[in-house]
Amino acid sequence: MNNFTFGRTFFLVGFSDTWETQILYSVLFLLIYLTALLGNLLIISVIIKDHRLRTPMYFFLKNLSFLDVCLISITVPKSITNSLMNCNTISFLGCVGQVFFFFLLATTEVALLTVMSYDRYVAICHPLRYEVMMSHNACVQMAVSSWVSGVLNAILHTACTFSAPMCGSPEIHQFFCDVPQLLSLACSDNIGELVIIGLSLVLDFGCFVFIDISYVHILSTVLRMPSKEGRSKAFSTCLPHLIVVALFLSSGFFAYLRPLPKSPSPFDLLVSLFYTVMPPTMNPFIYSLRNKDMKMAFQELIFQV
Repeated sequence: MNNFTFGRTFFLVGFSDTWETQILYSVLFLLIYLTALLGNLLIISVIIKDHRLRTPMYFFLKNLSFLDVCLISITVPKSITNSLMNCNTISFLGCVGQVFFFFLLATTEVALLTVMSYDRYVAICHPLRYEVMMSHNACVQMAVSSWVSGVLNAILHTACTFSAPMCGSPEIHQFFCDVPQLLSLACSDNIGELVIIGLSLVLDFGCFVFIDISYVHILSTVLRMPSKEGRSKAFSTCLPHLIVVALFLSSGFFAYLRPLPKSPSPFDLLVSLFYTVMPPTMNPFIYSLRNKDMKMAFQELIFQV
């Protein structure tokens, strides 16, 4: 890597320049972070403990919760620490680590959400073939493939982003090392990373289309169900998934397709929260509050304690 880049210290220009306001944001971030950790770790614990939840849907949900714990831990703790210490810096290697692990986890989550939509499609549209099509080996292979895609995408993005020399002030107008802000520091247009971003967005859009097609088939099947209870159960498991996907992908598309303004605005920081902080925080509530099996498992766990 270029000597001008390696060893540099970047400055994360986050939500405020005043230390008092930074403390307020750090407290809010801490509350959000603890909520996300508690909710996702609780889901993982309940699924591991309750043998009734050892189905493909909960296998993928357990993986999703683990991903969410890791995803929010990549960005938020560093931001909290910087705010409390009034020192908004991050080392070059720390920035590289944030970019690598963010893309690894975010890409894996998109792939896993796509797999989860396929699982719901098979369960509702082909219930008699469900055990065969979603066998344990098939589920493990899908989960592993999701992680492999995340690793490959993370390597490409990290290598291309930091291969170009960076010029000017090392200020990143974000609360973590995000690629659009890093590209704005490059001495010249980083064509390689722009191509990788384009390919990633195309693949993400393909996943989004696949999920939409799955839900079109699911909704058409659900509407033909004679049982009101069956329709209600199907909607309760599918609608939360669709909400998570729409929130996660739409905010990511907007952030990476929108040209960066010359003067940073709080709106850019707000958008980044919707694909870094909100999904890991909201997922436990979305999946547990609308899911009767999860609520029963939570209640039994609480009574046992």
